Amino acid sequence: MARTNFQYEKRQREMEKKRKAEEKARRKLEAKRGTPEGGAEPGADTEAEPAGEAADQHTA
Repeated sequence: MARTNFQYEKRQREMEKKRKAEEKARRKLEAKRGTPEGGAEPGADTEAEPAGEAADQHTA
């Protein structure tokens, strides 16, 4: 029977906590600057998309 890799699971939990804390800090900073919260988040999600779109345009 396979053993559970507790160190791996702990590291994954720690990384998730760190990511959430960074997102919270970023949102807090954006709110302090006065930028709309909804306007910044799609930009973060679409960082990889322009490269994909550019690749599609080159092939077309």
